[in-house]
Amino acid sequence: FVCSLRQASKMLLLLFLGIVLRNNGLSPETTTTTKKMTLSRYMLEVTRKDPELQDLERLMASVQMACKTISSLVQRAGLNSELSGLANDINVQGEEQKKLDVISNNVLKDALRYTGRLGLVASEEEANPLLVEEAYDAKYVAVFDPLDGSSNIDAAIATGTIFGIFEQTEECFFESHYQDRDSEVLDDYAQKCLLNALQPGDSLVAAGYCMYSSSTVLVLTLGKGVHGFTLDPHIDEFVLSHPDLCIPDQGQIYSVNEANFDKWSPPIQKYFQALKSGNLRPTRYSARYIGSMVADVHRTLLYGGIYAYPADMHHPNGKIRLLYEAAPMSFIISQAGGRASTGFADIMAIHPTSVHQRVPIFIGSKQDIADFEAFLAANSSSDDDRNNALLDGPLTSQQVGNSKKIDDVNLSPQPSRNKNNKQA
Repeated sequence: FVCSLRQASKMLLLLFLGIVLRNNGLSPETTTTTKKMTLSRYMLEVTRKDPELQDLERLMASVQMACKTISSLVQRAGLNSELSGLANDINVQGEEQKKLDVISNNVLKDALRYTGRLGLVASEEEANPLLVEEAYDAKYVAVFDPLDGSSNIDAAIATGTIFGIFEQTEECFFESHYQDRDSEVLDDYAQKCLLNALQPGDSLVAAGYCMYSSSTVLVLTLGKGVHGFTLDPHIDEFVLSHPDLCIPDQGQIYSVNEANFDKWSPPIQKYFQALKSGNLRPTRYSARYIGSMVADVHRTLLYGGIYAYPADMHHPNGKIRLLYEAAPMSFIISQAGGRASTGFADIMAIHPTSVHQRVPIFIGSKQDIADFEAFLAANSSSDDDRNNALLDGPLTSQQVGNSKKIDDVNLSPQPSRNKNNKQA
């Protein structure tokens, strides 16, 4: 409803503008404006209306700088052997890292850390969340996947960066309470700091993604709608190109890796067979799959439909990371009028139990997700058919301490580049 209202208001404004221009002998088709709404200007307007978001403005300035840098690296990857191919290393997920995975992670991590407004940074490529020594009076926590779909890099296929911003729930000073890194158990203070990262999607204050394709697009939500900005290479600025994005209530496209079909549970198999055959809807759905979550979700946001990565026999808890991918993307889609689900639970309501927790995900148009959930409920005979087991309610510090070792969730300090900002 909110999306429809915004679109109706926008159409009325354009109609009014056209009438004014014609009354003055001008044509709206040939009239251009030199005042482009850049992302920087947009954030200034946001903070002018709400001064409490000034720290968020600084964070977004760092995010867009990092996205510009990564975009440039991606464009040059095919020409520079130092940017393409494998890094001969395995990340915490047990996956082979591309060279650009490592470089992009460092670019985004450094850009965010030195804003002085983050107390904790958690990356898909890092084994442990990072306490930020440079932070002074930090207010936010950042989680991100620096280069989603990096396996596509060498084929010059779309990739992207996903990020989410939470408010800190616990104030974490850097040095005096930090537990010995060699210890196998988190102390009470480190457990409280960890809870800053272990927040559900509905606690996000901002989320977005940068897509590196034929153009570089940054899609952002601050919790009041979704806007898309395209990088203009002539001025090196992100320019508002997709204001008030709203996902269609229903689409005709499904996006899923059907090579895993034989590994899915029977209800999931039946659902996608029904989409293709037209048994679920009068119109048969078309398949589109790129293999980069950012690119596939971006298309789903624009055209509607459903993107899915179900659990399977090799990944019984799903494969998409809750903190770094599922939660931020779900926040974006929900703000655009869509929904995200595991099939039995709202992604936004899931409280993470570890920083690298995975979940199955079905995300897209509101009606498509509702249809999927209804189909799954009607075709699931027992709890064994459910693709995931989720915990209700947030973890306490005691639960974290009892269940996690330093190797899994260690809050690793980073060397300071500015000793004046070190906190006691």
